[in-house]
Amino acid sequence: MAHNEETQAQPLVAGSESEAPAEGLESAAAEATGEVSDALAEAQAVAEENLNKYMRLAAEMDNLRKRTTRDIEHAHKFAIERFAGELLAVTDSLEMGLAAADGASAESLVEGTEATLKLLVGALEKSGVTVVDPEGEPFDPQMHEAMTMQPSATAEPGSVLTVVQKGYQLNGRLLRPARVIVAAEPSD
Repeated sequence: MAHNEETQAQPLVAGSESEAPAEGLESAAAEATGEVSDALAEAQAVAEENLNKYMRLAAEMDNLRKRTTRDIEHAHKFAIERFAGELLAVTDSLEMGLAAADGASAESLVEGTEATLKLLVGALEKSGVTVVDPEGEPFDPQMHEAMTMQPSATAEPGSVLTVVQKGYQLNGRLLRPARVIVAAEPSD
């Protein structure tokens, strides 16, 4: 029995020895918890920084969208400002011609009208409007509207014989086709 008591005493001694590793586990667990807490705090700081960046970027995008909308509205509203300014000279010329028309001769009225037309054509050209006057050129259905065909011994068949109404382009885009009479083969 004494031997039995020794064996039973040993586990107690062994139990006291197992408490030392438990303290090591507790300190390791406390250390791991501290590391996790540090990592969590760092992740939260990064998340907060990213949230702030996102909020600033969202506000910038909203401001950009509002500014762009304002700029587009302004561009639509005042798109013809330069052209309208050019037309003011034409208006002034017409008003002066009408004021002087009472005692003016037909020659001076024609000269005034020609000068006014020259001002108007200049204003149109400055704004990118060009004249389509295709007399003698081959008929182009993309640029010309055929009013009729007329037999002609002098003009090449399929070419523009006469321009009834000039056409116009705005920066290469057709505003109005030229209305033309197209030459046909002469009938015998």
